[in-house]
Amino acid sequence: MKTIHPREIPSLVYADSQGQIRDLPGLNMAGRSGNWFDQPELTDIIPLPEGSDLFILPGRLPIGIDPADNDPILVDQDPEHPGSKVQAVAAFMAPAHTATFGTAFEKTGDVEPLPLFAYTAVGWYDGQFWVCGFRSDADRRQDYKGYDDEKIKRQTNKRLKAQPHNRLIQHLGKCSLTYSCPAAKNFFLNRFEAPLPTSPSCNAKCVGCISLQPSGCCPSTQERIKFVPSAGEIAEIAVGHLDSVDKGIVSFGQGCEGEPLLQWETIEEAIIKIRSKTKRGTINLNTNASMPEAIERLAAAGLDSIRVSMNSARKGCHTMYYRPQGFSFKDVLRSILVMKKAGGFVSLNYFILPGFTDDPEEFTALCDLVNIYRPDLIQLRNLNMDPDWYLEVVQHKGRQKPMGIRSWQKKLKENFPNLGFGYFNPPLS
Repeated sequence: MKTIHPREIPSLVYADSQGQIRDLPGLNMAGRSGNWFDQPELTDIIPLPEGSDLFILPGRLPIGIDPADNDPILVDQDPEHPGSKVQAVAAFMAPAHTATFGTAFEKTGDVEPLPLFAYTAVGWYDGQFWVCGFRSDADRRQDYKGYDDEKIKRQTNKRLKAQPHNRLIQHLGKCSLTYSCPAAKNFFLNRFEAPLPTSPSCNAKCVGCISLQPSGCCPSTQERIKFVPSAGEIAEIAVGHLDSVDKGIVSFGQGCEGEPLLQWETIEEAIIKIRSKTKRGTINLNTNASMPEAIERLAAAGLDSIRVSMNSARKGCHTMYYRPQGFSFKDVLRSILVMKKAGGFVSLNYFILPGFTDDPEEFTALCDLVNIYRPDLIQLRNLNMDPDWYLEVVQHKGRQKPMGIRSWQKKLKENFPNLGFGYFNPPLS
């Protein structure tokens, strides 16, 4: 599929005092990369993907680029109504898309952190919105066009009525109908990757946790599972899915749970049950990789792949974000080694934030990690967190100008030609 880019740099967009999104033709859109503001290249920009959302950012003023000298310009009032307030606008891109620049803004004071979403630079040109990003996975499993809401509702309710005894199916029904979870929808549509949440607890206190936040903080985007399903409940879902879906995947470790390794004994029993009934498909674990001994047991039981969540390849930044309870970054690295030694597939769920991910020091650390531990794939998923809050948490100074996300990926490909890139957990059979 050919990538479309604009012929000119799109103009800045902003929200007026009524919340209406407008463009400002006199200024080009700006992109944020850490603490740097730049005009993106045309090749950084694509049409706003279908299924994306636009967000107005309260307490944040938009920044554009003066086309005369390429300097960043702060917009502190509505050009059409002088004296009226304005707010910055960002895009939350549809799945399988990765940001090259964040939205450019300046806070007006001591404002609350933004909700736990990713905030991509967006502009207006030729009658449509454009964003700074790229399609990072050709897999269409979560494309907006692939979902028929009426069919999903019908299929979900049918399964819920047919299997009222299975608490996990009932939980996934809420994920599908209430939280509009793409993975849960795909399960009820009997396709692609099925989620297997298992753990109501966690051994980390991630600052950007999307299922549990302290009172008074930004709200979680979804509710965490409140029970531990039995191995039988898990196997009932997994076997049916793997037996009926071509290149099917089932995955422990979802956004609606804590750390699945805390329930590794239940998962081990479930995997043994699954593999006693079917050899089809891929059994995957999304994890913080905190317990290498548990990973070893699960691999022996039949676990095919793991996806290791990682915000940084540097111990300090990793620890400040994850705030681990009873494990260390060394355990995470050991888990990768254990899975590779067992012949399993290892992906890094490497959170992408322009300006941090492509910082030269972070790039060097990631290259060292890949060179030593040899993960198979990097999943290019955007960091869902207020960028100012995140950079403060990990104490990022940004002493050198970022490489640029596209240059960052290009250099990784040059250095590690066998390293894969994508967005989703891949089927292995």
